[in-house]
Amino acid sequence: MTQRYVAGVGELEEILRRLEPSLGPLTGAPIALSGGITNHNFRVTLGGGDYVVRVHGRDTGLLGIDRRAERLASDDAAALGIAPALAGAFEDCLVTRFVPCDPLAPGEIAERAGEIARALRRFHDSAAALPTSFWVPDLLELYAVTVRERGGTVPDAYRQAGALAARIAAALSPWRPRPCHNDLLPGNLIRACSGGALLIVDWEYAGMGHPYFDLGNLSVNNDFDGDGDARLLSAYHGEPPSDARRATLALMRILSDAREAAWGVVQAEISELDFDFDGYAGAHFARLRTAADQPVLEEWLAAAGAEAPDTGAHEERHGQAT
Repeated sequence: MTQRYVAGVGELEEILRRLEPSLGPLTGAPIALSGGITNHNFRVTLGGGDYVVRVHGRDTGLLGIDRRAERLASDDAAALGIAPALAGAFEDCLVTRFVPCDPLAPGEIAERAGEIARALRRFHDSAAALPTSFWVPDLLELYAVTVRERGGTVPDAYRQAGALAARIAAALSPWRPRPCHNDLLPGNLIRACSGGALLIVDWEYAGMGHPYFDLGNLSVNNDFDGDGDARLLSAYHGEPPSDARRATLALMRILSDAREAAWGVVQAEISELDFDFDGYAGAHFARLRTAADQPVLEEWLAAAGAEAPDTGAHEERHGQAT
């Protein structure tokens, strides 16, 4: 395992010097925040205000991260009241207002599925035009190229996941790319201590993608059951879910695990963090196989195509004109 990369004291000090002219002088020492296996986060006090400074990890562009898209998405989400306010951004860091908060436990996330769905719908329906796309089949191809270029081997489970992702993509109704978060892990959902408002953080994988990927990613990463999925879909659409919408959500849960597994494979090749990326990938490949081996998969693939096309989708399917 390579040595863990940690933002050096000199690196952080240089970033803070750049921030002081606009945010004010530093007071006290930066406090390292736990969580995150791509970047390093610090709570700092500048000009009497508290901020979170996230120092970007190395080579994150190889993960499909577009820092301009992250900045725009963070700003747009904050304007909608669903994310902390953006205070600044440079090539090597992003700064947001610190929000005193508590993490949401998986059970609480499922209980608040309706609230999260409405927040996501607001972002999906916003005018945000992000400068990058996010689509799992494309991402799997990108990651595989990176692994091979680094001298690694793409495992059989990865190739199988790619084939299944292509089947799912072909089964979906036509759709129009929307601004999406694409990384709704438990740690990226917080509850503000003042008023209990729910906020979504860490927009670094934001891009123009399929809105149901956000829903499936949220569902599978937070252990939603059938009732949780029903609450999620009902709140998102304002009506009880159809069989087609349930099927699309189920397929997006599988695509989410394909993405997480592939992310683990490429991180094992490029990351300097001391983390078991191989184990992470293996766990998601296993969960993907369990879902894909269900006899109902074929029913999901057939039903997903019956979902009404997204607004404007009659003119565009992702990656091609119709």
